[in-house]
Order: sequence, then structure tokens, then C-alpha cells
Amino acid sequence: MAGQTREPCGLPPEDWSEWVAWLEMGLHGRSRWRLPLVLSGLLLASGRRTVSSWLRAAQLQAAYTDYYYFNGSVGRKTNELATRLFSLLLEHLPLPERIVLALDDSPTARYGPKVEGAGLHHNPTSGPDDHKFVYGHIWVTLAWVVRHPLWHTIGLPLLSRLYVKAKDVPRLPPRYQWQFQTKLQLALDLVKWAVNLLKPLGKSIWLVMDGAYAYRPLLKPVLATGVTVVSRLRRDAGLRTLPPPTRSGKPGKRKYGLDRISLAKRAAHPRGWQTMEAVLYGGQLVTKTYKTFLATWPVVGGVIRVVLVRESQGQWDAFFCTDPTATARQILECYSDRSAIEQVFHDIKEVWGVGQQQVRNLWRNIGCFHLNLWMHTLVELWAWHRPVEEICDRSDSPWDDPSRRPSHGDRRKALRHAWFQNGLSAALTKHKIPRQITKLLDYLARLAA
Repeated sequence: MAGQTREPCGLPPEDWSEWVAWLEMGLHGRSRWRLPLVLSGLLLASGRRTVSSWLRAAQLQAAYTDYYYFNGSVGRKTNELATRLFSLLLEHLPLPERIVLALDDSPTARYGPKVEGAGLHHNPTSGPDDHKFVYGHIWVTLAWVVRHPLWHTIGLPLLSRLYVKAKDVPRLPPRYQWQFQTKLQLALDLVKWAVNLLKPLGKSIWLVMDGAYAYRPLLKPVLATGVTVVSRLRRDAGLRTLPPPTRSGKPGKRKYGLDRISLAKRAAHPRGWQTMEAVLYGGQLVTKTYKTFLATWPVVGGVIRVVLVRESQGQWDAFFCTDPTATARQILECYSDRSAIEQVFHDIKEVWGVGQQQVRNLWRNIGCFHLNLWMHTLVELWAWHRPVEEICDRSDSPWDDPSRRPSHGDRRKALRHAWFQNGLSAALTKHKIPRQITKLLDYLARLAA
């Protein structure tokens, strides 16, 4: 092993080394020692984030083939590694009153006809080029959404499932024995995985997701696990009133009310509107005009809390929560926290370059995606308890807003700088280096970070 690899530049922080050592225990003993080296290359790589750039940054070019195949081993062990990562987060982060999980999917563009599992999918962010479709992979992802005392809402991605269209499954090699599953089935699998890990904590679990997932095949099995769901409500949702009480005052056998509820008519009615203050997107305290009421919905099989929010120019949005006792503020703040997983997708593409790894094998694609996903979470964990001055030093940019929230890219740069500083400090303890050279090395470390 020592003859095939070289030590990467720098030295990881002590807590980082402990966390990665815990994660690598989820891999086979013959290959687990490769994980810290691959993660160091992923952190220190620059330019286009191919697997080659990872290995070049970690100085592992001599054993390129072994590390290239190692990504496939990671792809086969995503559940085990994600379980260890989640337990790590639960141990080191403060546990809130309720645990909020966010669910969404996102595509990663790929190129080439032989990329296994790739297909033509709808592009949710077509941009100015107006490309309505994208060729690549679709990843259904589950993240833990937490509120930082200084930086508001942060998404910590945990685990993903690759969605392969039914027409693309026959193109996969038979050795995979890949079974088609809808996005709703994949999402349910992710939620059940998280619920099994969170049950011993005795905490209430809320799941926030986009309206595209608010359908019966997912909602009813999720509610059966005891999870509370918050999502957007379709404007044409088939809501009904509450069931009428019996003459004795006791609940009757009827599950749904006799009358239908029109959300459009409720939103157009001038009466019943109230105002409240809530901490929504970006941690801003804003005033919202809302209307809330209880209704029954056959899709969830019971009573839900509906919240209508009136926006400017007569526009309105509808949200729901499967806990009838939830307040309108709790529902709106929870749904606004869903933006954290959208920020995660942005960061792993822009900061970590997910989808650029140029691998074709199915398991290697899954492994590379999760390595990027977990690096995002590990960097956020490393930066959680550190002061703002350590995470984001804007002294070199006086034109920037010093009060602006540090981005995920800032946190990654801070970790890279700490990595190089540790290596420099270790060298200074062994060798006597002139002060002028030390300053030059520190300047180079800042440039490298």
C-alpha cells in the first residue's frame, strides 16, 4: 500500500480524521483504508471534478485503477455509510424539538451513450437556453434540515436513490437485476430508512416535500409510520368538510364531510384573513396574510390543517399539514425550510462538481454521487461550531458585505485552509524554517484554499 500511494499535501483536522475513520468502518476491510485518501482528493481537487482530478490532488495517480474501482464499492455500501453518517450527525449536533426531513429530486447532466442508468428527463431549471429536457441521472434525495443559531436553515443530505425510467431499465446489463421503482416508491424507501434510525430518540418527525410527492402512494404509507407531512396543496385538491357529529355528540362512522371545499372560493372570500410574523426564507422575519382551517382529504385518509397564504397582486398559495394541531406559523416555517435541500443541490453541483466524474458503471455513478453528497454534509458538520471569523474571512474583499451569511463554498475553503495550515504547522515542528519562508508558505496555503 505504501509503495503505491503518497501522502496528500496538508494534514486533516483531528475531528475530521475521527469522523472519516468512523465512516470507513462501513466498508469492507480490504478497501476501507482508501476512503480517507479519496475524500482528501475530493476536497483538494480543483478545476473540472473528474475522478482523475480527485486522485491527482491526493497524489494517487500510481494506483489509479484501484481507486477508480473503489468508487463502485462505495456505491454498493451507500446504506451502511449513510447510517453511520446520520448517527454521527445525531451525536454531534443539538437535537431540536422535532426532526425535519426534506425530500426532493434533482437531475445531474451526463454525456455519452453508454452511461448506465442515464436517460432523458424533464429539466426543472431549463435556464435561458430553454432546454426542457436533460440527459443524465435523477437522484431522489433525503436531507436532514436543521436551523443554525447564526446561519438559519442548513440542509444535511444523507442518502439518495437513483431513479431509472421503466423504458431505460432493459438497457442495463442483466447482472444488476435492477427493478423499476417510481419516484414515490424510492422516496418511501428513504423515509422508512430514516424513521428506523430515529425511532429510539423518541422525537417527532416531520417530512417536508414538494407538491409533486404529495400523492396517495407515498402519503398513506408515510403517515402509517407516524411521520407528520407538510407540503404544498394542489388548488384543485378534492377537500371535504369535517364529518358531522352524531346526535349523541360522539364521532360517527363517517370519515369525510358531506360538502366539498373549493380552495379558490375560500381564497377569494374577503373574510377570515389574519396576519402573523414568521421566520421564513433566509432567516428574515416577515409578515404574512393567511387563512387556516381544518378539512378532510381522502388522499391522506383523514383530517388535515390547510393554510392559505395571500401574496401580492391577488395571488395565493395553499399548504397542508397532516397534524391538525399544528399552527399556521409552524407549517409555513417548515415549508420554507424545504429550500435548504434545493440549496444542497445547487452546492453539490457548483461547489463539488457532482456529475462531472466521467464514470459509466452504474455502481460507480452511485458511489461518486454519494461521495459528493457526504462531503457537503461533513463540511457543514465541521463548520457548525466554529466562529464566523474562522469560517469566512472577508478582509481581502472590503467591497463585500461582512454580515452576509457564509456560503457552503466559504466553509469548504476554510476547511481546505485548515488542512494546509495543519500540514505547515507539522512541518515547522520538525524543521526550523525562516520566518520569511513561513509567511510565503502561509500565503501559498491561502491561495491553494
